[in-house]
Amino acid sequence: MKRKLQGHYVTVSTAGEKVRAFVPSPLPPRPPIEWSPELRTKFDAAHVAIGKLDGISTFLPEISILLYVYVRKEAVLSSMIEGTQSSLSDLLLFELDMEPGVPLDDVQEVSNYVAAMYHGLKRLEEGFPLSLRLIKEMHGILLSKGRGNNQTPGEFRRSQNWIDGTRPGNASFVPPPVDQVMPCMDKLEWFLHDRPGPTPPLLKAALSHVQFETIHPFLDGNGRLGRLLITMLLCEQKLLRHPILYLSLYFKTHRQRYYELLDNVRLTGDWEAWIEFFAEAVTATATQAVETSKHLVDLAHEDRRRIAALGRASESTLKVQGAMMARPVTDSNWLVEQTGITPATVNKCLRHLQRLGIVQELTERKRNRVFSYKNYLQILNRGTELPA
Repeated sequence: MKRKLQGHYVTVSTAGEKVRAFVPSPLPPRPPIEWSPELRTKFDAAHVAIGKLDGISTFLPEISILLYVYVRKEAVLSSMIEGTQSSLSDLLLFELDMEPGVPLDDVQEVSNYVAAMYHGLKRLEEGFPLSLRLIKEMHGILLSKGRGNNQTPGEFRRSQNWIDGTRPGNASFVPPPVDQVMPCMDKLEWFLHDRPGPTPPLLKAALSHVQFETIHPFLDGNGRLGRLLITMLLCEQKLLRHPILYLSLYFKTHRQRYYELLDNVRLTGDWEAWIEFFAEAVTATATQAVETSKHLVDLAHEDRRRIAALGRASESTLKVQGAMMARPVTDSNWLVEQTGITPATVNKCLRHLQRLGIVQELTERKRNRVFSYKNYLQILNRGTELPA
């Protein structure tokens, strides 16, 4: 459905030139969303896919293990969209205090994302609402170390920003001026809290993501935080019991279409096209997450069957294999801490796992050796591969 411009322009002077900054109208859209049969079908399919994902997560014995790696996979993917070159393996090496194969600042950014996500989820579990205060807390952690720590972490911007372009005059989009950031964010918070009226959670996530990206309230980190807020909102609204749905891979794969739809919403009010895309993203991502979970569980069961054939050595080796599901890139010291097994026995278990082709050594040295649960990691790495 085509509407009028979803906001208004304000002329501002910034970086020595005058430009038109866009101030979005508050949510929900006016007139309301027009639910065609096709759009309703796709949105219903997204709900079904989320339900299946949420359902399977309650039956997975390794859900806490899967969450550990899923959170990190999302951190890698979301940061990749912003140009970082860290892989999942690089992040896991970084968490072992080992040198990753990419610039340290790239991995630090991803690590910050993980910390911001955990902070937000913990606050929600404690009953804290998804609010401007929590958004700023998460942003403060997101930019706490490495690149961006000079971009006023945890504070809404006090200067004009713009998207793309070498200067405001050739930018693809100029967000609201500074004096409009707080009023716009206040209205977004009202919408998140069902004012003036309730909005279904999945629709609320779709609409508020566009609004947040349009306001672009921070000097840096808006994209990462805007994507993270989708999952945060679905968890807060109890549509998901576990934070296992992340749309960054879909947005990364369909990046051009994603940005085109955001622009179309602002200029023509075609919220329906965006909602359809968002529903497709949720359906595809949730379905893929269910399949990935099943593949990981199947692999773990098959590996356990093979380990069981070791006889007396199987009990300790199974403990090491189980620990490596939580950290598919690790060293023997961490495995000793996690399993309570002696260093000598852990090393024997690792040799068993290497002979079975389950574990691969990433280093060639006698001390501080690093091992990967190669097939497990390969399944997780789908979609995070760095370009050649």
